[in-house]
Amino acid sequence: MPHAEPTAALRLGNVSCTFANKDDPGQRYTAVRDVSLTVGAGEFVSVVGPTGCGKSTLLNVAAGLLAPSSGSVSVFGEALNGINRRAGYMFQAESLMPWRTAAQNVMAGLEFRGAADARAQADEWLKRVGLGGFGDRYPHQLSGGMRKRVSLAQTLVLDPDIILMDEPFSALDVQTRQLMENEVLDLWSSKKKAVLFITHDLDEAIAMSDRVVCLSAGPGSHPIGEFAIDLPRPRDVAEVRATPRFVELHQAIWTVLRDEVLKGYRQQLAA
Repeated sequence: MPHAEPTAALRLGNVSCTFANKDDPGQRYTAVRDVSLTVGAGEFVSVVGPTGCGKSTLLNVAAGLLAPSSGSVSVFGEALNGINRRAGYMFQAESLMPWRTAAQNVMAGLEFRGAADARAQADEWLKRVGLGGFGDRYPHQLSGGMRKRVSLAQTLVLDPDIILMDEPFSALDVQTRQLMENEVLDLWSSKKKAVLFITHDLDEAIAMSDRVVCLSAGPGSHPIGEFAIDLPRPRDVAEVRATPRFVELHQAIWTVLRDEVLKGYRQQLAA
């Protein structure tokens, strides 16, 4: 008998998202068209593509923050209706509440759930991300990298089955970014959650992922390539970039992406 295909943690089936122009409701813009994408349980999948190609739109669909115009979304085999309660979302922009300390930010979601040990769990997760002594600091008292660590703890303390990440490290300097990338990989390897990671950085995508999905330029962005990343784990994101296989993968993916990136760049200049 053939083996049944394992249930995907997240599955997007022929998803399209069309928006009305707020200045001219008669005009409509299709951000993504007929996108099918799966993320297996415990799999780390990155999506790369030109600026404005709809990567964040897909992440919002996966989070249940945006209903697709057509197509389907399922979470562990069940149709998604409303917010994806099994997912944690780490945004690109600052998401910390400035009036709350680091620990209070991390424990906010647990408090909402009524957890009696919210502070203890927050303190434990701050230790895991290297901020054990900073729980009483406010966001303005922390560096950009430290605030990202707090955001990471804030996402993971809720123990989501799926982690959605929207270019979370794009604003960091190179050294801090690599430290955070390795931090995420260490935490991911210990928990093996499903991760959907959005990035502009092809090096980052290859260094961290099990699979990289390439999107075309918009409008009507759609997948144009998918690559299995067969680099051995565990990985150090700085060291792995120097390996011959990394260079081969980078060249193969860039060959698919190059024309789309140029197309997206021209569209931005014309806008």
